[in-house]
Amino acid sequence: MRPLELDAAAGGYLYVSAGYRAGRPAPLVLLLHGAGEDARDGLALLRQQADGAGLILLAPSSQGPTWDLILGRGRYGRDVAAIDEALGRTFSSYAVDPGRVAVGGYSDGASYALSLGISNGDLFGHVLAFSPGFMAPGGRVGTPRFFVSHGTRDRWLPIDRTSRRLVPELERAGYEVRYREFEGPHVVPPGIAREAVGWFAAP
Repeated sequence: MRPLELDAAAGGYLYVSAGYRAGRPAPLVLLLHGAGEDARDGLALLRQQADGAGLILLAPSSQGPTWDLILGRGRYGRDVAAIDEALGRTFSSYAVDPGRVAVGGYSDGASYALSLGISNGDLFGHVLAFSPGFMAPGGRVGTPRFFVSHGTRDRWLPIDRTSRRLVPELERAGYEVRYREFEGPHVVPPGIAREAVGWFAAP
């Protein structure tokens, strides 16, 4: 694990699995933290599963208390610039499999991941959204696949107002979605994280 040093960013972390080999391009997951959290929290979403799946994890911090799309009322800003820089540096420094790049996040980070994934489906072939609240893509590009999970006892982002509406919208738009509800609050259970990584890493 190493810190990100970016011109346009508040920072973050890059985790490269122990089994990484430059001659064997690795899958990459861009991880976006929830509101009031930081890059360490984003990295923790899949850190335990990364080594087994041979993942590179890229976890930037938002510039403010949450991501620009939420703070800017539907407009992208400095966070997108920082993410672009972080991705560029990672692709130039490591062998990344361009066919296995995902964006994922939790809570506000999941909403941001859905929005970025739909708008940039030519880059992100997979989207991992853990307890999202909404999606506000700037357009629609490509056909990414989606993994969405949500707790049935989520009081922060109640499931009836969020994922139970978002998932049918994605399906009506023609996207492939794997949806998992679980008995629990606003969290990412270890079993859900393992399933999401297995789904993404599967050939």
